[in-house]
Amino acid sequence: MPAPARVEATPEALSWIERLKQSHGPLMFYQSGGCCEGSAPICFRDKEYWVGGEDVFLGEIDGCPFYIRANQFEYWRHTQLIIDVVEGPGAGFSLEAPEGVSFLTRGRLFSDAEAEALVEAGEPPRAA
Repeated sequence: MPAPARVEATPEALSWIERLKQSHGPLMFYQSGGCCEGSAPICFRDKEYWVGGEDVFLGEIDGCPFYIRANQFEYWRHTQLIIDVVEGPGAGFSLEAPEGVSFLTRGRLFSDAEAEALVEAGEPPRAA
């Protein structure tokens, strides 16, 4: 069994990502750990947020890199992050906030088989 994606997005979120890419160019995401933005995924212009050695690269959604702080990854490692979008403004750092919507992280526990496949695939890389 191939390893499942650690992060995915709903069709609604993908639609908003495309819309934001048209307005702002390449994007990136950072899963907030509770400060300032709560625990919401924050959308930035690509390379607008400085990721470092304590950040983990989880994968990409619609070609946009997605990172999470290493200590947060430890809490979420058994969960697939599913990025969704809801009506209503979130905090002000994320690019979608002025549009009246907010990205939201939902989660799904990996099955035992998926968890084994992830172990076989190895740890996700740390950001450089």
